[in-house]
Amino acid sequence: MAVKRKRTMKHKRPPVAIEHTGFYSYLLRYNEAMSVRGYSPRTLHRRESDIRRFVGWCDDKSIDQPQDVTKPILDRYQNYLFYYRQANGEPLSATSKNHYITSVKQFFKWMTQENYLLYNPASELFVPRQRPSLPVVLSEEEVEAMMMQPDLNTPYGQRDRAILELFYSTGIRRSELISLQVDDVSLSRETIYIRDGKGGKDRLLPMGQRAAYWIKQYLQIVRSQLLTDINEQVLFINDYGDPFRDNKLGDRVKRFMTNAGITA
Repeated sequence: MAVKRKRTMKHKRPPVAIEHTGFYSYLLRYNEAMSVRGYSPRTLHRRESDIRRFVGWCDDKSIDQPQDVTKPILDRYQNYLFYYRQANGEPLSATSKNHYITSVKQFFKWMTQENYLLYNPASELFVPRQRPSLPVVLSEEEVEAMMMQPDLNTPYGQRDRAILELFYSTGIRRSELISLQVDDVSLSRETIYIRDGKGGKDRLLPMGQRAAYWIKQYLQIVRSQLLTDINEQVLFINDYGDPFRDNKLGDRVKRFMTNAGITA
């Protein structure tokens, strides 16, 4: 059996507890409303985490109700994010700070639209516009160097090679790749079907012959060795027999790039 023993996560951060605050009932209704509007579970989870962070900060300041929040309070929270330092001493990235503020703005906008608030204290909250970063384009030599990084003598390496080939061939997002089901792959047509992609849209993508070859190898030889649940339909299985998580897959690809001498 190729499956590794799952390591115990000792330091997994629990969600900020806000169930005792006056914000919580509004958050539940907000999540339900956003779910009805078609937002993905991943987006809802991220927004809830951001809002919980803000409400936890409010709780420390004895601010218990959304109606107690004013523009100056939101300005203080934005300053708090600016001066906040992570465990490694680094500040929050501009992207993280913008995510946190944007989620709070959307939450207050919804409460105002639903008449839970008489006015929106976050309507004039400034969110810095980020300059779009240009995508990194790898040379053919860099791509081949990265493809050589997985150890093909192990089932994990053969799976990782299939993942890299599919990324390179189709350009799909990490969240889309980890959500792929076995039935979404057509080896005969050399296509993959993306369900609920960006903007909740489905699309059909072609994949190259080399990617199709490695996916076939993975499906015929490797995947059954990694499975712990025969009913699991997710295409790519991690070392512990579970579907991949977005950040873990990203870390794995970055490690291959680093080992190949690629800086991006």
